[in-house]
Amino acid sequence: MPIQNRSAITPGKRVQVVEKQNQLTGTLTEGVVAKLLTKSPNHPHGIKVMLTDGKVGRVEKILE
Repeated sequence: MPIQNRSAITPGKRVQVVEKQNQLTGTLTEGVVAKLLTKSPNHPHGIKVMLTDGKVGRVEKILE
């Protein structure tokens, strides 16, 4: 279940995201949030973030 509330995610948190090319398989990518890309307070498909390594995806799990 994706994290739908923007307030739950801040830069520096370790998360698992689903990148666009992995949406069908559900493969998760782990990383640290660099920037929040979703501007609205919540989103039904999950909050989109950019990780410190430049990968972009929607947050599935917060690890910290």
